[in-house]
Amino acid sequence: KQDLRNTYPFGIASVKPEECVRLHSSSGTTGNPTVILHTQKDLNEWAAAVARCLWMVGLRPYDVFQNSSGYGMFTGGLGFQYGAEKMGMLTVPAAAGNTKRQIKFMTDFGTTAVHAIPSYATRLYDGLEEQGIDPRTDTRLHTLIIGAEPHSEEQRRRIEEMLGVKAYNSFGMSEMCGPGVAFECREQNGLHIWEDYYIVEIVDPETLRPVPDGEVGELVLTTLNREAMPLLRYRTRDLTRILPGECPCGRHHKRLDRMKGRSDDMMILKGVNIFPIQIETILLQFEELTSNYLITLETRESNDEMTVEVELGQLFTDDYGRLQELTREITRRLKDEILVTPRVKLLPKGSLPQSEGKAVRVKDIRKHF
Repeated sequence: KQDLRNTYPFGIASVKPEECVRLHSSSGTTGNPTVILHTQKDLNEWAAAVARCLWMVGLRPYDVFQNSSGYGMFTGGLGFQYGAEKMGMLTVPAAAGNTKRQIKFMTDFGTTAVHAIPSYATRLYDGLEEQGIDPRTDTRLHTLIIGAEPHSEEQRRRIEEMLGVKAYNSFGMSEMCGPGVAFECREQNGLHIWEDYYIVEIVDPETLRPVPDGEVGELVLTTLNREAMPLLRYRTRDLTRILPGECPCGRHHKRLDRMKGRSDDMMILKGVNIFPIQIETILLQFEELTSNYLITLETRESNDEMTVEVELGQLFTDDYGRLQELTREITRRLKDEILVTPRVKLLPKGSLPQSEGKAVRVKDIRKHF
């Protein structure tokens, strides 16, 4: 990523800017953004990859595809838009937020498939519930595409149960175009990565040496068919592994495991490496909790401590004993998983900040001397 920032904006391009028709960039809140240029051929290839993904999960030209991603510089909007159009579906470019409008579009237009980040899928369900709409009987929705933020298998299953859909995991990143890099098939047992688009490597993030299939490491990608900005051995910072064996679906493209986190958002507390996804996996095993949580790392009396705040799906304010018992059990299960003891706080539903974009899961306010 630093190489892209160092050559900002067009220094690493392989064609002249006037040969390009679009660019996307990151927010660049911590310095120069990363910019990726696209020729028309690049956009056509990208749309074809996304269309392939959508076809793989069973969508067809007669489906109605609603995209609740942000458009503009964020690749999830236009990436899925052009892929869905390429496949021939009627597309609803709803963009992010405004849940009431999203629900109106779903019911009025007969939406059958929605693309949403996992945390927003939960908010969508809350909105349906508030309006007394049962997604199983009052909508035609059957497929959800989720991605852009880490989520656990437990969260996926909860989303499927709430909305009455099959939810498929998507992986992409703007440096590789955007969505459409890897996608689950209907077996939901790993993300097929398109090896006619990318050379796939998994390396040790410290030594950069390749690791064997089945072992977790950092995903490194090389683009094979991009004109404007081909990237060689790009460090994604995403931690995953290649799943050994063949997929029952019959496709032979390698399968990536669900992203375990990122090599640069790993938390180290009391010498222990911890990923937010580990904490989420435990929290979502408790049906009393929602999927909205916040991990805060702070320094107390020279000791680094972790606080996990999570919202209750049902209120037990009149049952103090039950709340205490639930807090103790969550704390015990988290300690078993992450090997340190966090402070657990159970909050009423709606207490934590809501975000229109990726949910903020970690707040690190430790004092480093």
